[in-house]
Amino acid sequence: MDDLTVGQAAARTGWSPRMLRYLETAGLVAPRRTASGYRLYGLRELNQLRSLRNLRARFTLEISDMAFAARLRREPELRAAVDTWLAGTGLAALEWEQRKHERLLAA
Repeated sequence: MDDLTVGQAAARTGWSPRMLRYLETAGLVAPRRTASGYRLYGLRELNQLRSLRNLRARFTLEISDMAFAARLRREPELRAAVDTWLAGTGLAALEWEQRKHERLLAA
């Protein structure tokens, strides 16, 4: 299969050319470029676009959800910060339960 331009890829996949550009900016798909900078979509990129559409439908995801998930994989510092924050939300619930049990024992 020959590589497709952004317009051809949009027609083939059902995504708009503007959305294809956004997906690239978000790091969700990485089409090759010609020497003059035009995007080229091959079989790999078309399959990524199809599977992205399926993921969104199956799990009710927004593109921003997928973009954030991709950032978490690319940026270890961001992943560590989010993990720390999530661990803290669990601790708050645990501390609340501990205080509840202490109150019950004191009564």
